[in-house]
Amino acid sequence: MLPLLYGRALKPLLFRFDPEKVHDQFVDLGETLGRIPVGRALISAMYGYPREDASVTVDGLRYRTPIVMAAGFDYNGRLASVLPWMGFGGVEVGSVTALPTEGNAPPRMRRLIRSRAIVVNKGLKNEGVEAIAERLATVRTPDDFVVGVSIARSNLESVAGEAEGVEDYARTLEHLVETRIGDFYTINISCPNVHGGESFAEPARLRRLLGRLSRVEHDRPMYAKMPINPGWDEFRRLVDVVEEFGLHGLVIGNLNKDYGSLEHPDEAPPSYRGGLSGRPCHGPSTELLARTRESYGDRFTLIGCGGILSPDDAVEKFQAGADLVHLISGMIFTGPHLMKQIAAAYAAEFGGESREHRRSGQLREQVQGQHPPAGSSG
Repeated sequence: MLPLLYGRALKPLLFRFDPEKVHDQFVDLGETLGRIPVGRALISAMYGYPREDASVTVDGLRYRTPIVMAAGFDYNGRLASVLPWMGFGGVEVGSVTALPTEGNAPPRMRRLIRSRAIVVNKGLKNEGVEAIAERLATVRTPDDFVVGVSIARSNLESVAGEAEGVEDYARTLEHLVETRIGDFYTINISCPNVHGGESFAEPARLRRLLGRLSRVEHDRPMYAKMPINPGWDEFRRLVDVVEEFGLHGLVIGNLNKDYGSLEHPDEAPPSYRGGLSGRPCHGPSTELLARTRESYGDRFTLIGCGGILSPDDAVEKFQAGADLVHLISGMIFTGPHLMKQIAAAYAAEFGGESREHRRSGQLREQVQGQHPPAGSSG
């Protein structure tokens, strides 16, 4: 009933309005419902996944389901009280920056409905690390719900240079560590919609950034959010730098900058107006995920992100080697029931199995049959 109600009634209505205004209204609603027991109970009855057979432990953190709200939706840390009751096992807040950032000029989002994609040009809009850390310090969540923080460079001309940008990242991480906010940290090296662009998605600059961040001592898992448009050889050089500094894992990956990847290219803006989320991310991110697992084995925790619009899409990520999945667009195009469906599919396919077991044997043969070998050119 809920999928039908969303698809036939609610989604057509919501899609009549500006996507950022709809986002803001739902954040307000979710924050309100998460504050009161009856609100959480209502959401849980509609969208929660009550069983424990989809829970996973990754890098010492227990997730009630392997589904995490990706960075980019709850960028001010307002939804952690309601998301556990919507089938999520965690949230990646942010991206958070050292300084408050207004973001790029509106409109910052545009739906491409036939292509099941969204043009995203938010420009890292957020209230800044101090305000967000203060808010998260007041939030109480279940023990099996994980709250991570994505860290990016402030979208301001004053920190667009490399040295200033490195210190800006470091300031955010230092504040989170000092206040002990965040169960894990993700370094967003690949946001394309800011002053300076993807300046740290290049090996030499990335090495300097991670070298500085490695001087901030903490005991949290740390990941890097990777671009998905580079070819395999370029991508692998970035991964080698991440490995050099001992990060725990990779989020694969960020927005797709290639408008030619749209199923209906005529929907694209006439000039570049931001990266694509949704369906155009699925193929590139899944291929990079599989090739990374094949090349690096169990060295990294891998988090699949991009184009998860159905339970089958999520299962494909897990089969390619993902330990967790991150999503946003699926919740918009398919509906808020999607997380519950993914949790059930995960439990049916992998429930009760260790992640090492999932990566071996028949499953590994399936992955090799679905994707090019790691050594081929890309």
